[in-house]
Amino acid sequence: MNDFKDIRVFYKKTGRLKYISHLDINRCMQRALKRAGLPVWYTQGFNTHIYLTFALPLSLGYESNYEVMDFRLIEEVPFEEVKQRMNEALPEGLEVFRVAEKRDKVDAIAAACYQIRLYGDDLQELETAWTDFLSEPWIEVEKKTKKGMKRIDIKPELLESQYQLDGDCLLWKVKLPAGANNINPSLYLDEFCKTYPNIMTHYDVLRTDILRSDGKRFE
Repeated sequence: MNDFKDIRVFYKKTGRLKYISHLDINRCMQRALKRAGLPVWYTQGFNTHIYLTFALPLSLGYESNYEVMDFRLIEEVPFEEVKQRMNEALPEGLEVFRVAEKRDKVDAIAAACYQIRLYGDDLQELETAWTDFLSEPWIEVEKKTKKGMKRIDIKPELLESQYQLDGDCLLWKVKLPAGANNINPSLYLDEFCKTYPNIMTHYDVLRTDILRSDGKRFE
């Protein structure tokens, strides 16, 4: 019988903290758990540390409303208390919004949803170029694989895609494969900038959900 209980934390990463790396997030969470005084389980061996795993690490520069992290408790603590104590210890930009028992396995992750805001000096020109870009029969990019760099067509990987002008930007809502076959939205955005230079000035990425293969939310 295990001498610990698996805990799953759902949190947001926003604001200036989008510029800190996944490794820094790991360190930040470790410090927060220590400050919170929670009875966490440590790994065994010479270099003991708090056991932490992240379901789908977020790219540097991205914000997210749905991040998932697991750790273990060696004593029973109410979930609401875990949430409160963690939020009191976390810096601005990291916010736990739910704590629950671990349910889905990480290999159940199949897709992720994003809201991406594209900015440019001329929104009409940007919208026209973006329409032309997504209308191409294929979108070939260089992608790093286990066997090295490989040129692939990522057009079929657009599981869902819709866009519209929204105030001072073009808002693109997209669902892409995640997990074992992870497709980063930057592949499309970087290729767009190469194909249509000087039209998009910058973009902001917000991950809004992580999904299983059946389309339901990863929990």
